[in-house]
Amino acid sequence: MRVVIIGAGQAGAALAAKLRGLGHTGPITMIGAETAPPYQRPPLSKAYLMGKMEAERLWLRAPEFWADQGVDLRLGSPVTGVDTAARTVTLGAEVIPYDALALTTGSTPRRLPAAMGGGLAGVYTLRGLVDVDAMRAEFQPGRRVVIVGGGYIGLEAAAVAAKLGLQVTVLEMAPRILQRVAAPETSDYFRALHTAHGVTILESTGLERLLGEGRVTGARLSDGREIAADFVLVGVGILPDTAVAQAAGIVIDNGIATDAFGRTSAPDVWAAGDCASFPWRAGRLRLESVGNAIDQAETVAANILGAGKEYQARPWFWSDQYDCKLQIAGLNTGYDRIITRPGEGGAVSFWYYQGDRLLALDAMNDARAYMVGKRLIEAGKSPAPEVVADPATDLKALLR
Repeated sequence: MRVVIIGAGQAGAALAAKLRGLGHTGPITMIGAETAPPYQRPPLSKAYLMGKMEAERLWLRAPEFWADQGVDLRLGSPVTGVDTAARTVTLGAEVIPYDALALTTGSTPRRLPAAMGGGLAGVYTLRGLVDVDAMRAEFQPGRRVVIVGGGYIGLEAAAVAAKLGLQVTVLEMAPRILQRVAAPETSDYFRALHTAHGVTILESTGLERLLGEGRVTGARLSDGREIAADFVLVGVGILPDTAVAQAAGIVIDNGIATDAFGRTSAPDVWAAGDCASFPWRAGRLRLESVGNAIDQAETVAANILGAGKEYQARPWFWSDQYDCKLQIAGLNTGYDRIITRPGEGGAVSFWYYQGDRLLALDAMNDARAYMVGKRLIEAGKSPAPEVVADPATDLKALLR
């Protein structure tokens, strides 16, 4: 059986490695649009942007691993077509047949339209290695950066810029940073953290347009104010990369729609990672995380080989900002109350409940709370909120 994987990121790499780990001996071709070998993305907005990590340390595997495993790795090769009836993938003039096709195309950053100045020089997005390489020289002490978007990517970049001595302004259109993904308590925590490091955060403040002729020089805000900028970083979210799938006639629904096993609407075509949505409770869910990319891809690898295993999502995420490590377990959708639990040395965790049911938690510098909460959520256990809130409670005892 010949397996072709379109997308050489975290999910594609995990899928290829798992196929070999499960004993698949047939041909595997992995196709990546980028020229770099499969690499980890989270450090891009943290250690790599800071200049504390070399590119080679980003690689998920040593480059020779893929050759040793018999994986035909095609880099810098955008796919130009997929024919699900003929079961072929086209790369320019080359046509590659497949018996099973996996789409692990990931996601693409939202960009500012040209009418808002998105095409000016000095305006960047942060998604891939090329993006960071292009902007790293901008991060010089004393320079002024405007970051559009107060989500995790924007705040991580703001932390790096502040640590490097830049003047940082974060624009957030919503009433508070992290509004889409976190409780007010978590927003308050990170607002205070960034403010203490000299970052200016402007909430309920939209961007009318960027200013400049040829290169960005500033930003005009929705309230009419104008602020100067030496460069701008746009961090307003990502979109699933569904172009190849859509052109092939595969069903799209908040990403490439799959069933519980990772199959798409086309025969013997599978999908995993940021680009894929899957059944979740009464609807569909798409997760943007390393953990999901790996777990879902490995499930798909097993199912390509006939395992018949449903994917069980166990959502977890993290973010590093200054000396704070945020760890998140579960999904907080539908929460109606927050339980605050203080930890040691300034650590704190916020526990999301829907009634008496524990949904998720955000743990700031509190690895113990995170690990216990994650295990509770995965086991479907919900300790009484007042027990969690009591600092005297032994968290580990809640697992018994």
